[in-house]
Parts: sequence; structure tokens; C-alpha cells
Amino acid sequence: MANMTLKQLRYVEAIARQGHFGRAADVCAVTQPALSMQVKELEESLGTPLFERGPRKVRLTGFGEIFVERAREILRAVDELEDLARASHGQLAGRMRIGVIPTVAPYLLPALIGRLAEVFPDLDLQLRETTTAKLLQELREGTLDTAIVALPVSEPSMLELPLFSEEFVLVRPEADAGKPVPNRDRLREMKLLLLEEGHCFRDQALSFCEMGASRPRELLDGSSLATLVQMVGAGIGVTLIPDMAVPVETRAAAVSVSRFDGQKPSRTIGMIWRKTSPLKPQLMQIADAVRRCGGAKRQVVA
Repeated sequence: MANMTLKQLRYVEAIARQGHFGRAADVCAVTQPALSMQVKELEESLGTPLFERGPRKVRLTGFGEIFVERAREILRAVDELEDLARASHGQLAGRMRIGVIPTVAPYLLPALIGRLAEVFPDLDLQLRETTTAKLLQELREGTLDTAIVALPVSEPSMLELPLFSEEFVLVRPEADAGKPVPNRDRLREMKLLLLEEGHCFRDQALSFCEMGASRPRELLDGSSLATLVQMVGAGIGVTLIPDMAVPVETRAAAVSVSRFDGQKPSRTIGMIWRKTSPLKPQLMQIADAVRRCGGAKRQVVA
């Protein structure tokens, strides 16, 4: 058998993750013919196909599933060697792959990117915005170094570092500005607009309202906080958004913003990374920047 290369393993892993040769080529920053040729050469050297090729989607063969699982273990080990080399320099420079949940990314990243560029000019920042479940998967697979999420995530293989906490606010139509702020019992009776399933912020809002995820109710889902706020401005219902989103999402909407009395809904934002990562000193420097940018007007967690 001819020697397989790390490049081929990365291409196969990308195809398995994307389920499509074209998207995998985009992720790997190569042309699709180049990627296909490398995978074909690998399959020929193995003497068996890794993928079932369909017109719109590719699937792993039985052997391919086993092969990809082992390939991911090898790629994680290689990435950890690279991390070890980066950690040995002691300074924050080179590649840093950071994931961020969608209810944090638009409001935190502009300030964070500016600060990191100013303090660490040699840092090659690579950002990924997606849901917590996908960030955890990519952390486990070694394609991310760290992620900024709402805590806790309760993942045994991850270290959690709380950074700051923030309240949720109630967004109502502009005409409701003078009305009393509803308590959670009254809120359960209102038409509540929430993010679609898969977003942790949805679960946190439901928890505050003491509403089960499957409980029947008059509720509409949106794909982003911006969509929810605009729906409120159109008079469709009310919603909850995190405090950091208020300046961005309410500036051009016909809505009013109110804060809750008594027990206030809130969340803790922090960073997570693999317990085995050798990059802890560098990640602590990133965490300090996140704390400074996100906790400026919020409660910083020591």
C-alpha cells in the first residue's frame, strides 16, 4: 500500500463532515478536481472505496466509517502536536481558532477582534459562528481551539471558564412602553417569540418562563435575534434578548425595552476548551480580552 498523506486524511474527513465534495473543497481551500483526485488515489491505494457517490450527496461506506473515525484520531493527535509547538513559544501568536454562539458573535466580536489585533498583532484569528452543539463537536474533533458560549455546557472533556454574566430584557411593541413589566406567569400567557430549536438562548428563555420545550403554547420561532425584534416591532408578539444585543438590535425597530423586577433572567458567558489542550496560557490571554470587551457594562465573573 502506498503511503497515505495527512492532506488526504483531511480531505476525506472534510467530505465526511460536509457530505459533499464541493463544500469539502471550499472548506479545504482547494479546487474540487484536486480534492477528488487525492481521494481517488487514496481509495485506489486502499483497494476499497470510502464513499458511495450520489448525484447530490455522498455517504461513507461501511469501511469508510471506520476509516474516518481512525483518521480523526490521527488528525487530532497531529493538531495537538502543533498546539504543543505553539504553546512552547509562550506568546499569543499564530493561528487561533475560536468558535462563538450566534447570540454573542455579532455583539462581542467587533470589539474583541479590534482588541486582539491591537494587543497581539501576530495573532491569526480564525472565527466560526454556530450553535453550542456544533461547537462542542468541533472542539472534540480538534478543528477549534476554544469557544465562547453560555455556561454551563457540562461536557466532561472540556474545561469551562466563566467570564461575565448578563441579564435578559423584555422587548415589546413601542405602544407597550408604559405598561407594567409582566412577571413570568403573565409572560407565559403572551405570544412569545423565541429562537428556533438548537439555540441555547431559547432553552434559557423557556427555563425562565418555566415552560417545557414541548409544552403547547402560542409561540413563534425565528432564526436570529434581529428577526425576533423586527417581528415584535410589527406587533406580532414579545421576545427576550440578552443585554449585549440591545444597542444593535433595537436601534432601528419600533420597540420598547424593559427590565424585569425581582428574579431576573440571565446567563453566564464564558470560554471552553479541551482539558488536554496545551494552549491554556494563550487561551487565558484570550479570556482576559473577552472579559474586558464583554464585561465592560456587565457583571464580571472572577
